[in-house]
Amino acid sequence: MTSLPIPDSLAAIGLLDEADIALDDSALVLAAADRPRPDLGRARALLAGLAHRLSTLAEGASGTAARAEALVTLLAQDEGFSGDTLTYDAPENADFLALLKRRRGLPVTLAILYVGLARRLGWTATPVALPGHVIVRLGGTADSVLLDPFAGGRTLGAAGVEMLIARALGRQARPELRHLEPLSNRDTLVRLVSNQAVRARKAGDLARARTLAERLTLIAPASADLWWERARLEQLAGDKAAARRSLSSMRETTRDPAVLKRIRAAEDALAR
Repeated sequence: MTSLPIPDSLAAIGLLDEADIALDDSALVLAAADRPRPDLGRARALLAGLAHRLSTLAEGASGTAARAEALVTLLAQDEGFSGDTLTYDAPENADFLALLKRRRGLPVTLAILYVGLARRLGWTATPVALPGHVIVRLGGTADSVLLDPFAGGRTLGAAGVEMLIARALGRQARPELRHLEPLSNRDTLVRLVSNQAVRARKAGDLARARTLAERLTLIAPASADLWWERARLEQLAGDKAAARRSLSSMRETTRDPAVLKRIRAAEDALAR
């Protein structure tokens, strides 16, 4: 993947099986798509160095709690990685290369770093989606530890998780731990790019939003929703031919009669 042109590298991610997606390296490739002459060698060397230091810190550590302590010591305390609470909506916060330089990012960007490093050592680690937030589960079901990389790697108990859920859903909501849904590798990358796309749409930058929609369909080509959004942006740009191609690709992702009907209606509208 690393020697391919960026669009081909993104398409290669889309062809990978879930288990074969390396979260941190894929996030680097996505960030490189915004740079004219991306050199990922330095970033990859940095990640390899962090993994080596983590291995040294965790040497002799028994149990998930000790591993979690080593991970937080390295990333939050020694390296200063944490959430950007001052300029949360800055585009750089959803850029993995920028994260490695600034040491600040969004919950999902930081979660990718934590999970990626843990997996480099063979540890079990998974991003977990909460409403409006992403945390990290380290370890298996029986001995898991929940960490909030955005809050400096704070360990979360049930009360801490419920507080995050209540904050997102409203204080009157009754938070339930069923909201603790693990994110697949592909869905984590989609969430990362979607953060940028949402900000582009809010800023009225439809050209940027369209570019990001194209990247999303490259890394997650089986998502009908992503093809629909891409077709919508292409239509808004006046590119009906591209919108029709996206709708055709969308048709390949589904057998749902309601969705197929929606596609036909959109194609009919484009033909007028």
